Amino acid sequence: MNRPPSSTALDRVAWERRADRLLLAVRPYATDRRSLIHLPGPASVSGRWSDGLEGFARTFLLAAFRLAGAGGADPHGLAGFYAEGLAAGTDPAGAERWPVFAECAQAKVEAASIAIALHETRPWIWDRLDDGTRQRVLDWLAPMVGAGMPANNWIWFRSVTEAFARTVGGRWDACDLERTVELTDSWYTGDGWYSDGLAGGEHRNHDHYNGWAMHFYPLWFCRVLGDRAPSGLLDRYRARLRRYLADHRHLVGGNGSPLIQGRSLTYRFAALAPVWAGALFDATPLPPGETRRIAALTLDHFTRNGAIDSDGLLTLGWHRPYRPLLQDYSGPASPYWASKGFAGLLLPPAHPVWTAPEEPLAVERGDFAHTLTAPGWLVSGTVADGVVRVLNHGGDHSDPARLHSDDPLYARLAYSTHAAPETPEDPTGGPTDSAVVLIGPDGRASHRRPLRRVAVRGRVAVSRSRAHWPADERWDCFGGPETEYGVGPWITVGSVLRGSWEVRLVRVDPDPTPEAERAPGPWRLRLGGWAVHDAEPVAVEEERHTASASGSGLRSTVVALTGFDRAHVHRSTGGNLLGESSAVPLLSTTGPVSYATVYAAAVRLGGEPAQDEESPRLRVDGAGAQIRWPDGETDSVELPGPGLSPGGAG
Repeated sequence: MNRPPSSTALDRVAWERRADRLLLAVRPYATDRRSLIHLPGPASVSGRWSDGLEGFARTFLLAAFRLAGAGGADPHGLAGFYAEGLAAGTDPAGAERWPVFAECAQAKVEAASIAIALHETRPWIWDRLDDGTRQRVLDWLAPMVGAGMPANNWIWFRSVTEAFARTVGGRWDACDLERTVELTDSWYTGDGWYSDGLAGGEHRNHDHYNGWAMHFYPLWFCRVLGDRAPSGLLDRYRARLRRYLADHRHLVGGNGSPLIQGRSLTYRFAALAPVWAGALFDATPLPPGETRRIAALTLDHFTRNGAIDSDGLLTLGWHRPYRPLLQDYSGPASPYWASKGFAGLLLPPAHPVWTAPEEPLAVERGDFAHTLTAPGWLVSGTVADGVVRVLNHGGDHSDPARLHSDDPLYARLAYSTHAAPETPEDPTGGPTDSAVVLIGPDGRASHRRPLRRVAVRGRVAVSRSRAHWPADERWDCFGGPETEYGVGPWITVGSVLRGSWEVRLVRVDPDPTPEAERAPGPWRLRLGGWAVHDAEPVAVEEERHTASASGSGLRSTVVALTGFDRAHVHRSTGGNLLGESSAVPLLSTTGPVSYATVYAAAVRLGGEPAQDEESPRLRVDGAGAQIRWPDGETDSVELPGPGLSPGGAG
């Protein structure tokens, strides 16, 4: 694998230069008076006008960190460029005016970036605007007061905007601010983790929004308000971030990649937002040298892998441009939320983050295993290959009371810093990688969402889901998809994670309630390993009970331990965000699945060649199993039937 150097030599001056290159690259796409920046690429669902505002607001945030961190030194005229855009964008009679919130809800999101940028650059921009322009800016922001917001991270866009307005004589409402604090506390899952709103009343929405929204905005809210912030609030948010970073440090791969999981991944190194906030607010357990190395390796990971095109623009994708990664709200300027990854420029040159020698990442120091109870994840990292793996038995960003089609970025059993989920264009085709599915007579694979957590303890986790197949998708009166499903049996999956190996156990049961299964059987059982990628066709091996795929220095392997009688590999072209070619090793039953029977496999993702190719052993005992590892250690797993409540699972 392409391992990063022991020291990146990416100092503060280098960060400034990279910020400058990003900022200068967007200027040719600005309108005459700078208020809109129309970057090339497909429009978001909000349309080109909104996307142009997004281009201004998100690059303004980067410019603010660059300008404020330099104490106002401004060799590229950032203050003048964005001041002119502010004047034009807030002129209600101007040809380059911004959409107001009633015309475009996305403008509420961008208002928060503008508010933070104005706060950080106040001596060089806000204080130098004429009175008329300042009033027009406040008039544009004013409808945020009492504005309707989705019950998720969006509430912070309103509160951060009102916090800035409060400090400069604009409109604000104490009830809005109090409600935001109250809701955020209700979404706190514990151990430093937030659910980004609740799904069906449950804490299920865990992803990078923890860092680039749920920790970032509360702290900036307190920073903007200063002495006006409610007593004790800053300390509460600092303590939560400190605890979160104790986990987050283990979710960065030795290649510098963040975990490839969740929506809005095109924001890329915005994943550094909580790392920089920890240093800025004295809210981190990380030594300065580790903060510096995480930040440098993450930025370098994306810049050396093609995230910035030949014109100096961030593209819509992860490394290369990749449309299947995007959400409908993703527009050409959306990637510039990566500006949050430059918040460290607010730290002065003498800060220890810039002066201390780099210290190794957690996964560079040694192998580790962690149980993240809040999101329901098992985590392992291995120093030999730098790979971090996450097994997901906790949440999938869906209402647990309704069936859903799987989202590859939430519903998979496993995620990594080195491997990405397959994202097929056909949403009814069903998942292949890191999945356990039933295959119906028509050859279609079942879906997992919503999953139900049964147990997450030590290095063992168990979850359950109802197998279902999209039967009829149409559009409802609210403009969203409405899907009917054929429903099948329950699938209970248990995982034991140790190093690069997972032992995955499966039990299939009929519905214990009188409800009839509405999807036709019989069903075959299929288990998918990790997807690996390469620029060229991925190398594969198939034997009767073992299959593997190798690419980009990684090897993905599945080994049948009991119940599976066929091993094979699924190949794909253009279905993986990391590379043009990808492949997934699979295990299947050739005959119908048996109820209340334990099926098991060993699943591996690690470096190539493998240093620990010997797989664990298994002994089935009724509804559970005992795993014996090559070094003699053992683990026991119980797979309770669906008649037991989650609280009754051992």
